Amino acid sequence: MPTIVRELDASGWERWEAYVGSHPQASFFHRAGWKRVIENSFGQRTHYLYAERDGQIRGVLPLARYRSLLFGNGLISNGCCMGGGPLADDDDAYRALDETAIDLLRRLGATYLEYRQPIRRHPDWNCRDNLYATFEQPMATDEDAALKQIPRKQRAVVRKAMQGALIDEMDTGVDRLHALYAVNVRNLGTPVFSKRYFRNLKAEFGTDCDILTVSLDGRPLSSVLSFYFRDRVMPYYTGSVDQARPVGANDFMYWRLMRRAVERGYRTFDFGRSKIGTGPYAFKKNWGFTPVPVVHEFLMRAGGPMPEINPLNPKYRLFIALWRRLPLPVANLVGPHIVRNIG
Repeated sequence: MPTIVRELDASGWERWEAYVGSHPQASFFHRAGWKRVIENSFGQRTHYLYAERDGQIRGVLPLARYRSLLFGNGLISNGCCMGGGPLADDDDAYRALDETAIDLLRRLGATYLEYRQPIRRHPDWNCRDNLYATFEQPMATDEDAALKQIPRKQRAVVRKAMQGALIDEMDTGVDRLHALYAVNVRNLGTPVFSKRYFRNLKAEFGTDCDILTVSLDGRPLSSVLSFYFRDRVMPYYTGSVDQARPVGANDFMYWRLMRRAVERGYRTFDFGRSKIGTGPYAFKKNWGFTPVPVVHEFLMRAGGPMPEINPLNPKYRLFIALWRRLPLPVANLVGPHIVRNIG
C-alpha cells in the first residue's frame, strides 16, 4: 500500500495523539495541542502533516508558518518549540513527509523550511548545531541521593536556600508567572509573549502543564511553567526579579520542581534549551548537567544563508538596546504583536 500524507483535522486528532504517545522518539513538542495553541495565540497558520499507510499513522510532521518583514518567512517544525521535527516509523514515511513539506514550502512561497530535532538527517541541507544545547539527567528518588547529584558548590547554594523562609506554591493562574517573565525578557531586549499564550498552554495541556512560584514574605520572586511528558518534567518558561538571586530563589525553585515531579512519578529532569555561552547555559552546567547540541536543519528555497533569528545576530543589536530601555507597560503592550511572528 502506498504512503499517503494528509493534514490533521478534528477527525484525526486522537490518532495523532496516540501515535505520539507510543513512538519512542516522540517529544512533548510533537503533540497535536500545539496546533490549537499556535493558531489561537498568534493567529498563525499551521500545517500538521501525517503519513498514513494501511489505515495507520506511520509518521507526523507539525509545521507552523511564520512570516514578517523583520523576521522572515518560514515553515518551522515546530513553532515556539525547541523540538518537534519529523517523526516516522520508517524511511518511506519520513520521505513522504519530507516531500510534502518541501512541496508546501514552494506552494506557499516561504523562504525556508526548518526542522528542530536531536540529529541531522539531511547532509545536503544547511545545519546549525552550535547555537543551542539541551540538558537532561535522571532524578534520584531519595532526597539525600538527589542532593548528592548536584555538584558541591551548587549543592551548598541549594541547601542554604532550603534553610531560608522561601515558600513554593503551585499557581492555578498565569498572572504571577507572566509578571516575572515580562521583566526578564524586557531586560534581555526580547518581546514578551502575551498572557493569552500562557493561558492557552494551561488550557490545552491541562495537568501536563503547570506553574510553580517561589515567594518570600508574600512577594513572588521566581516562577516557572513546566511541561510533563512520559517520565520527564521540563521547565520551559521562567521569570524572576533581581531580589531572587541573593536568597537563591531560582535554585530553590528548580529543586522543588524536581522533588514535586519525583513525588508524582517522574524520573527525568529535562532542563530545556539554552544558548551556548550564555548565563543560563552556565547555570545548568553548574547543576551538573551535560550539554547536548540542538540540531536546526534548514532547506532554503532559493539558496542563500540560514536565517539568524536570535539575539546574537548583529542585525537586531539596535532593536535589543532600544527594547531594554522601554517602560515595562509599553513593552508588555507592544511585545505580543511582534513576538507572534517569531517561531
